[in-house]
Amino acid sequence: MSRLPALGRRGEGWFALQVVLLAGIALAGVWLGPDWTGTARLLTVVVGGTLMLGGVLLVVVSARRHDTVVSPLPRPVAGARLVVDGVYGRVRHPIYAGVMAAAIGWSLALASLVALGLSLALVVLLDLKARREEVWLAEHYPAYAAYAERTRRFLPGVY
Repeated sequence: MSRLPALGRRGEGWFALQVVLLAGIALAGVWLGPDWTGTARLLTVVVGGTLMLGGVLLVVVSARRHDTVVSPLPRPVAGARLVVDGVYGRVRHPIYAGVMAAAIGWSLALASLVALGLSLALVVLLDLKARREEVWLAEHYPAYAAYAERTRRFLPGVY
């Protein structure tokens, strides 16, 4: 049982909140970034671009591990198998981790403190969404509890 709300039969509200934050991050990065140059600006572009690219690649690789059953909603899709190998052997929610990295990267690349603040809010939201999802996964897959015990949520060996 989770204290976190379902926000819909399949968790549609969690995804809606995620979309709103992602839209805010995208718009804040474009419209609210500072107009500055120099070494620090170059550094934010390089670090941010690397995080964006790495995050997008992680999302793509992770989504492909699911074959044809991928959903942005946290409740498991009927008939889907539990994926515990590949990148999922290292972290339980690599798609969420990739989205987090890409959002933070976007914020850094465009040097937007507003977008960075919204990205941090997205990290918190995705952590809560993952926690809600894990309750449903444990109900749906008997092997999930053992998998969760040996595999970190977002960062291998850390969290």
